[in-house]
Amino acid sequence: MIHKTEDMISLPSDQNSSGRMLGDEEIKLLGEAIESGTLTSTKGTFVKDFEARFAEMLGVKRALCASHGTAALHTAYAAIDPEPGDEFVTTSITDMGALTPILYQSAVPVFADVDADTLNVTADSIEKVISERTKAIIVTHLFGNPCEMGEIMELARSKNIPVIEDCAQAFLAKQNGQWIGTIGDIGCFSLQQGKHITTGEGGIVVSNNEDLARRMFLFINKAWGYGDPNPDHYFLAPNYRMNELTGAVALAQLEKLADSVNTRIKLADALSDQLQGLRGVKTPRVSENSIHTYWRYCLNIDGAVVEEGAIGLAKTLREEFGIFSAPRYIQKPAFQCEVLRDQRTFGNSRFPFTHARPEACDYSPELYPGTFAGLESILVLPWNEMYTEPHVDDIASAISDSVRKLS
Repeated sequence: MIHKTEDMISLPSDQNSSGRMLGDEEIKLLGEAIESGTLTSTKGTFVKDFEARFAEMLGVKRALCASHGTAALHTAYAAIDPEPGDEFVTTSITDMGALTPILYQSAVPVFADVDADTLNVTADSIEKVISERTKAIIVTHLFGNPCEMGEIMELARSKNIPVIEDCAQAFLAKQNGQWIGTIGDIGCFSLQQGKHITTGEGGIVVSNNEDLARRMFLFINKAWGYGDPNPDHYFLAPNYRMNELTGAVALAQLEKLADSVNTRIKLADALSDQLQGLRGVKTPRVSENSIHTYWRYCLNIDGAVVEEGAIGLAKTLREEFGIFSAPRYIQKPAFQCEVLRDQRTFGNSRFPFTHARPEACDYSPELYPGTFAGLESILVLPWNEMYTEPHVDDIASAISDSVRKLS
């Protein structure tokens, strides 16, 4: 019998200081920003410095900051400049912040199925939903595990379709030696509370395409041509600028990114080693040509072996050991959320779905076998850079004990 009060495990959380590398470095740069008296990035130096250093780190021509991760994605979509009813192929398993900007740009999200193990889109699943109206492909490197970009880029280039990489969970991930976010036409990153580095909220877009970078710069700045001989507001665009206080924190955090990622990888590998051979449990599948940077650590649970599957294991880990996890990651595929299912957009207009092909809005479950199978089996464990080897030992022991109890 497990004695709950004695066996509860205390883990660092990325929702507070226990799981975040925040400290004197951030305070110092924040103080400098405040003392400067310049808190707007149009006049200040911290955001511009961060953009330059981030671009240098990834080896890209341009990096531009935005106010949050959703703003970064919106900026990327706007750079593609779709016509009403144009289609963006995306994943069925993603945050709504990656989808609503598609609608705000008058385009229609078209969902590709995912691999049931990784929950990532594939070239095959993307190809099945491409149409003559496809304006862009969005790939999400879920949990920090890269999609198979070689196959996806080959498909996209054959059809002359730009690729946007959603790297919100994939800082410093790599494939074939190339940084994730630099393989497609645009890469998007998030600095939200729980990401590899944090400013609370914040976003970054990167590109080697000067035309796309120019349009993204303008979109972030109300389409005002800062630095142009005769600037004007050239097209419809919001203010998505990052402020200097956020930029100061971002600069300090950037210096810690490599250590954060290395710790996550090292300890994730250690947990995978300890769980190898555990019946009914599959550890993360990572291709040989990829580096997974573990925003979260995910297991696939076989419900035929483990009683109640991922949900049963999550309940036991919580009640017996105090370990909180997320079975299914999201409770339902994105296309089953009301905003998309019922087309609740602008008043009662249903726009831009009024411009959509009927096939683009076919959300029949049989079209998404990988999506439903993956959500049924996935168990998402929290992960951050403040974990230690004893934490991993405790987690591995708790999972092993729980699985054996439920098998």
